[in-house]
Amino acid sequence: MFVNSNGYNLGVREDEVVVNDVDLPPWAKKPEDFVRINRMALESEFVSCQLHQWIDLIFGYKQRGPEAVRALNVFHYLTYEGSVNLESISDPVLREIPEAYFIRDPHTFLLTKDFIEATEAQIQNFGQTPSQLLIEPHPPRSSAMHLCFLPQSPLMFKDQMQQDVIMVLKFPSNSPVTHVAANTLPHLTIPAVVTVTCSRLFAVNRWHNTVGLRGAPGYSLDQAHHLPIEMDPLIANNSGVNKRQITDLVDQSIQINAHCFVVTADNRYILICGFWDKSFRVYSTETGKLTQIVFGHWDVVTCLARSESYIGGDCYIVSGSRDATLLLWYWSGRHHIIGDNPNSSDYPAPRAVLTGHDHEVVCVSVCAELGLVISGAKEGPCLVHTITGDLLRALEGPENCLFPRLISVSSEGHCIIYYERGRFSNFSINGKLLAQMEINDSTRAILLSSDGQNLVTGGDNGVVEVWQACDFKQLYIYPGCDAGIRAMDLSHDQRTLITGMASGSIVAFNIDFNRWHYEHQNRY
Repeated sequence: MFVNSNGYNLGVREDEVVVNDVDLPPWAKKPEDFVRINRMALESEFVSCQLHQWIDLIFGYKQRGPEAVRALNVFHYLTYEGSVNLESISDPVLREIPEAYFIRDPHTFLLTKDFIEATEAQIQNFGQTPSQLLIEPHPPRSSAMHLCFLPQSPLMFKDQMQQDVIMVLKFPSNSPVTHVAANTLPHLTIPAVVTVTCSRLFAVNRWHNTVGLRGAPGYSLDQAHHLPIEMDPLIANNSGVNKRQITDLVDQSIQINAHCFVVTADNRYILICGFWDKSFRVYSTETGKLTQIVFGHWDVVTCLARSESYIGGDCYIVSGSRDATLLLWYWSGRHHIIGDNPNSSDYPAPRAVLTGHDHEVVCVSVCAELGLVISGAKEGPCLVHTITGDLLRALEGPENCLFPRLISVSSEGHCIIYYERGRFSNFSINGKLLAQMEINDSTRAILLSSDGQNLVTGGDNGVVEVWQACDFKQLYIYPGCDAGIRAMDLSHDQRTLITGMASGSIVAFNIDFNRWHYEHQNRY
């Protein structure tokens, strides 16, 4: 809205300056900065704690009467609700004149056409004051400072009281953990961290929802012996590995990585791709048995992605293939299948076919809230499609950014793409390159915090790093691990980061994005 991107002729000012893009204040280098900083201000703790005063002025007891006068909150009387009563005037000419004029002094003016038009213009151009909803002061909102020890509080400004690393869980298998899915919501039948290794051995590791932060008020000593993740007993006891091992043959040319797997939001099913017959398959995590085979591509399926889930567990699944296309599918949380109809689960039809790539698709991300699918091929630009299959645009990376490997999209409309050799780019969904950086690591996993403000990366160096997503400013470096990072995910409350390691273990890190929040750093 601040950029004349279509190059319209908007005229010339009196000082002969051509009207083009909106002139921004000095503190905003670009329109995106202007929007981001304004949002930071409007959503800040300071503003949130003053909201009740705004409500008092606009909708409340300071809208009218002596309190309005005291608050310098008085407007032209025609703008107030009820000041113009059209129903009480029967003459069609007089109906256009506010009743208030007659009440004040009907002898001081003539009812001219110009006057009627001026009154209409006053009402139409200056609008009306909203209805007065409250006649008593509105209570203030609670400060996030007061909520800082509630377990689900979105803002928690407090010192880092615990260590960076919570726990390390080593699986008996030494196979690298190539996929981690932390579906840890308390209402789930089994809140768990599901892990899948390179040898396609999966584990459903139960998650313990410890209240608050370890060591914080509200944390019960009875819970102190509980670590947040408990190893899957079938793996720990080596008693039911047959229920956890996917034995179906994958295509030998497929390199098993995090993109080969998707875990449903209820932890009950795993979707796996890379099979020689050009299918992807659905397995029950309870029994390890195959429940559905899905065909649709003309070559081997190379990557899968899942959107956020709707109520009931429904979501979109996107599959990318060596045939250079992507297919959008619908996962039914009710029937636990791809497709809406359990009677035709053998031959589900995709919702959309996404085309435009020239090479094998290697990474994809889907956002149901935005209705977008963003995908990357082995070579070439990333493409943005709608979930109905329309190609919107290509995201052309900077020079040397030709081989996309990882994609993460926020619901705010920012797309982080990792290219080979440590190169990152941040695009808006309109295709504008907002930031770029190059790091000294072969990154294997990236994710964005739920608000889209922070980026977490990990790779072969075994180091987790936290960045500010908008400009790639480095915020924190965690202690290095003794093995490379292959995958990672965040718990539902954004307090625990779980990484899958090349050594066959998972590491749980304490993470609190609020410690890097501008308000926490500048005010508390």
